[in-house]
Parts: sequence; structure tokens; C-alpha cells
Amino acid sequence: MNGPSLALRQRSLGDLSAEFPLFPPLTRGCPKTSTAELAYPLEVVYDYAKVDRDLFTGPPGPDIARWSPLLPPLDAPTLGEGGTPLITFGDVHIKDESRNPTWSHKDRLNRVAVSAAVASGAPGVVVASSGNHGASAAAYAARAGLPAIVLASADSPPAVQAFVRSYGAKVVSVPVEARWPLLRQVVDELGYHPVSNQTATHTGHPFGPEGYKTIAYELFLQLGTVPAAVFTPTGYAELLYGVWKGFAELRLLGGSPTGRRGCSPARRPPAGRTPRPWPPAPPAAVVGLGPTDAYGVACSVGGHRGVAAVRDSGGDPVLVTDEDLRLAQRDLARAGLWQELSGAAGLAGYRRLRRDFDGPVVCIATSSGFKDVGVATERHPALEEPTLEDLIP
Repeated sequence: MNGPSLALRQRSLGDLSAEFPLFPPLTRGCPKTSTAELAYPLEVVYDYAKVDRDLFTGPPGPDIARWSPLLPPLDAPTLGEGGTPLITFGDVHIKDESRNPTWSHKDRLNRVAVSAAVASGAPGVVVASSGNHGASAAAYAARAGLPAIVLASADSPPAVQAFVRSYGAKVVSVPVEARWPLLRQVVDELGYHPVSNQTATHTGHPFGPEGYKTIAYELFLQLGTVPAAVFTPTGYAELLYGVWKGFAELRLLGGSPTGRRGCSPARRPPAGRTPRPWPPAPPAAVVGLGPTDAYGVACSVGGHRGVAAVRDSGGDPVLVTDEDLRLAQRDLARAGLWQELSGAAGLAGYRRLRRDFDGPVVCIATSSGFKDVGVATERHPALEEPTLEDLIP
């Protein structure tokens, strides 16, 4: 069922006819279509005609190598990423990505991005991140035997910085405006492989979102169908784009059952073929704007991927407040699912949209609650003479 990667090349999301070899990954956006105002990211093209249709049968598997034909080459060792549970929560399903090795969805991206560093022969990995991405990149670099440099902001949670350092990464707190120039300097002068953004508008790693496609594949197996809608926390929108692309590939390859709803096709089908016309069932992007405690989605710049995913799926951006997020976070925790504030944005967005869907709805919960700012700083004094009444919840 599994097999070698069927990845062929990279292409620009600014113009799908602008194609490039698979290596080296173009981590600074498309050199042909990008402008001074907008750096277009790239995606990976596959030989879809060679994909075994049995790929979408059977269990999800122990890690994302289960889907290796539809991923770039996986040259970095696994930590057991993927295969996360789908849990019923009221009238929706929660895809709990906090069950990944470093307790966030970023592990799917970094298995792929660090694999590119290994395949490229890079002497190390560099990432600009104040949270999940830095921890995940450090872990996968350590697993692959590569040093990692993590450029973090000074106000990132101390617990997360300690988490990153535990993997042996060099963690340096720098002003936000200095992160990109320093990252580029590390890439240009030390030859380290960047697994995060380098451009004024977000492009990120061209291979990274391919790892997020595996969420769509798993949801199809877990539900037995394509969900009617998927709500994702959205910052740079790599997760949103990857999940959408996974569903587009499922339909292209005939993996989705006839008559069930799926995501709308791209402007051009991924392999030049015309998929069956299905009614649209959009994933919904959840965005956060302005000051927020949800630092995981409080991104200073945007990118093209989120726009493309929302537009091409017929989806909707949904603005949520910190109050929405805290309520969703509390309710998930009361059901045994403790999520970072940013990680509760999918559920908060579903509640804010107030729309009925003809089919199952999935909210992706991205990260463990221990990574929030201020966690473990509240003190609870010991009871001098506890009574039974003190023990009643």
C-alpha cells in the first residue's frame, strides 16, 4: 500500500504553469511570479496516475509515512506523528492534534520539512518561532541528528522555551523585527535549512503543508466520508491549505464516495484532469485579527495560501474574539480536551458561524493547553485544615 514518494516537482501558487524541479525547495517563494508586494508560495506536484487507489483503505497507520506516495521524500526519522484521534463533542467532531509527539499539529509539517533538510545535506535547521513550530522543528532536527537554531520572541512562554531547549536547540530571544533578517543570515552564511518563513508576505517551506494533507486522509478514513465542513485555527494558513489540498486530492483520486460532499476543486485540477462535479462543502477558515492572547495565530503578516484555500473551496473566513476562544477552550477542557487558546479557534469559529451543514463537521484542535502564556503561574495555597466540604468540586 505504501511506497516511494511520487513527488515530481514544485509549482507556483501564483501561476500553476510556473514549475521547478523538486529540489532544492524554494523557501523564498516563487522566483518567477512573486512581486515586491506578494511572495507566492510553492506546492508539490505528484504523479497521481501511479497512486494505488488502495492507499485510502485500511487504518491511518503509525505515522505519516503511511501516505508516503503523496508526500515529498521522508528522509528524516519519524517520531510517530499523525494518526490522531477524532472525538465526538456535541454536534461536531474534534480532531485532536495535541496527541502528536510534541503536542501540536506542527509535527506533521516538520517531519516533511526536516526531511528536506536531510535530503539537501544541510548542516542544520533554523526556524523563527515562539511556540509550537520551534519545539517541533527542534525535536525533528534532534531525531535526525541535526543542530537547530530557534529564533523566538522575548514574550514567548518560558515553558515553551524550556521545552525547545530540552531538545538541544539553540534558542535565542530577539525582537520580532529582527527575526527574518537573522534567519536569512543563518541560511546564507551558515547554510542551515529554513523550515519557516523568510519573506515579507508568508510563503513558508514549500514542502511543509504537504504534511498537513494527511489530516484530510485520516478524516476520510475515520468518518468513512468527506466531512461537510472543516474548521481550522488559522494564522499563516499552512494548515488550512494543506487540509484543503488533501481533500482535493481525495476527490481527484476517486477516494471520496459518490454523492457525498467534499471541497471544491482547484482552479486547475492538480494533475490536469477534470474531477467529477460535486456540490461544494467548504472548509471554513478561522482568522484572528488585532490584539489577542492567542499568540499562536497572532501573525504579523499574511500569505497567499489562506486566500487560495478559502476562495477555491467556497469557504468562509470567520473572525473570533478572545472571549469566544476562552469559552471554547473551557468547554473542551471540561470534556477532557485541554487545548491552547489558539487551538480552540476551530470550535470557536464553528459556534460563531452558526450555520447548519449537511454532513459531519470537524473542528481541528491544534495544540496542548500547557503551551499557553501564563500556564503554571497561578498559585493555590495549601489548606491548613482541609474538610470534606473543601474536596467537593
